[in-house]
Amino acid sequence: MHDWTEIVAEHGPTVWRTAYRLLGDATDAADCYQETLIDALRLAGQRPVENWSALLRRVATARAVDSLRRKMRRSRREEPTPTWHGMPDTAVGPAIKTETAELAEQARRALATLPQRQAEVTALRYLEDLSYEEIAACLGLRVGAVSVLLHKARRRLAQKLDVNSIP
Repeated sequence: MHDWTEIVAEHGPTVWRTAYRLLGDATDAADCYQETLIDALRLAGQRPVENWSALLRRVATARAVDSLRRKMRRSRREEPTPTWHGMPDTAVGPAIKTETAELAEQARRALATLPQRQAEVTALRYLEDLSYEEIAACLGLRVGAVSVLLHKARRRLAQKLDVNSIP
């Protein structure tokens, strides 16, 4: 049997960061965090887990991408409601903060449109800062496959974000 208290204590912060970086919302990240731990518990009952960190990152990334996709589908049906997240930061002007938030939301939406594996490797590479080798080990892929998936993902993201129009 697994010591879940120890597993959560050791790997919980990584799961949280992964979810929050992708989702950008504490409530959504909390839901993703819980779903990740439930999925990991279920997977651990099916087969032995050799690398908890890799399993939890992989599941958290997949759940966060799924959440982004659900959010996109909902936003197409509903008019978004503006929200305020805390007090204004005086160190950064409101225009820069707004622009940064808009760019982050565009990136999240674009990431959600990628095929699942491309979204996973992109999130693990650029949000979790994992090496190609670490991503390959985490997802059970060859390093060359990670490279190809990242290349395809970057090309799709560049098209979706229209990077040529950014000054």
